[in-house]
Amino acid sequence: MAGSTGARLPLQGGLPPGEALTGAVREIACDESGFSGTNLLDPATPVIVHAGVDLSRDEAAELIRTLRSGFRFSPDEVKSRQFLRRREAAEAVEWFLSALRGRAHVHLVDKEFFLATRVVDLLLAEPSYAAGTRLSGDRRPAAALHRAGRAAGPGWAAFLAAVVEMLRTKRRDRADDRSVERFFAARDALRRHVGDAQAGAVLDALDPARVAAVQARLYAGDRTIPPPLEPLLPALAETVLHWSAGRRRVLVIHDEQSALTEDRLRRLQAALAAGDPAGPSPLAGLVMTDSRDDPRVQAADLLAGVARRMSGTPGDGPLRPLLSPPSEPDPNAAGVTAEQEPT
Repeated sequence: MAGSTGARLPLQGGLPPGEALTGAVREIACDESGFSGTNLLDPATPVIVHAGVDLSRDEAAELIRTLRSGFRFSPDEVKSRQFLRRREAAEAVEWFLSALRGRAHVHLVDKEFFLATRVVDLLLAEPSYAAGTRLSGDRRPAAALHRAGRAAGPGWAAFLAAVVEMLRTKRRDRADDRSVERFFAARDALRRHVGDAQAGAVLDALDPARVAAVQARLYAGDRTIPPPLEPLLPALAETVLHWSAGRRRVLVIHDEQSALTEDRLRRLQAALAAGDPAGPSPLAGLVMTDSRDDPRVQAADLLAGVARRMSGTPGDGPLRPLLSPPSEPDPNAAGVTAEQEPT
């Protein structure tokens, strides 16, 4: 075992830039918190956070050193779980977030809302790697479904569970797969408790033949369909779009993450370039690293963990300046900013 000898396995995935990068390129170090694989309904991790920092290695190392010395954290404690348990946590978090203002960005994805976008973007439209991002167009139908579903009672949880079951096609016996039937049974049960016209229209538009065809494509390994239960890819896309700002390319330095395979990243790169087919993709590439080797990724890791574990509504506290630009939050979805659910 690698862990018993101290040896490290080769880093997996990523998309190193294939050519010398020219022009305006910004190198951003990123990490996530709240990744739970396909278990999107785990109540312990309702949100996934993707954080990026625009720091040099020296700046990030100095930031970590200051946390350890100024607030007397040991090397093992500069992780959000231990960080927030300390008596000095509030003061340390305020200092940390203030130090990152203008140099960091946080994108939060409510996993329930992500599933609502999957219902709209994958089951009612042609699946695309732009799904779940600002590039996918009008997200109000998904927002209406999310709001109405949450207000509908237990039928919403049953519907989401049926969505996950139907879209999770790996390692399943296909001989007796009735997950599409169960999905529509859950849809019908939810529909009886949904009075909102826009949400009702989304549910009514779901067609058994079309849904079954999408599932068949997933079973067949159709790589043109983005991984349906993977919110990290659209979160990464939003991070890239934020730092690109339509003017420069972004080279992402990322802690190793199994979801970020080369094939998926190439398809995401192409989807992000669709807004300007004549120009290069805003995603210049993604280089995997070990967070132990890069203080920039350590800072992003700490920021993501702190953001996920902060109590209250993220947009109301010291995290607000680092969040994706918020508009009016949805009053029925506490803790979810408009970046996740537009009104």
